[in-house]
Amino acid sequence: MYQSETTIRVRYAETDQMGVVYYGNYAQYFEVGRVEAIRQLGYSYKEMEEEGVAMPVVSMETKYLRSAYYDELLTVVTTIRQLPTDHEIIFDCEILNERRKLLTTGKIRLFFMDKVSWKKVAIPAALKSKLAPFYLES
Repeated sequence: MYQSETTIRVRYAETDQMGVVYYGNYAQYFEVGRVEAIRQLGYSYKEMEEEGVAMPVVSMETKYLRSAYYDELLTVVTTIRQLPTDHEIIFDCEILNERRKLLTTGKIRLFFMDKVSWKKVAIPAALKSKLAPFYLES
């Protein structure tokens, strides 16, 4: 299993009049978590796209448990529970506040797609090789 963490400070523009993070912003927080998880492997979305592969979101589930507030430092924990073997990758996300209290969870499903034909393709070899060591059996 591969897991990474990244932090995000809640900006004023991301909140409502009560200083609470607007629910629609969590999709962006999940995206930051995904992008940084791949970057921490030594690979990037940019490299993948330069190689002709895009990763559109095909579904997203979100559960809101507690509110996040203006100027809080949030931790986005991003987990890939299974090594992708075909065109699909699933990211499980958790957003924690500064006290490590769980605020929000998400499950985001993406496909690997050829940027020209928009047909599904297998996980790029470079990404698969970076992830593979996290899934070796003990």
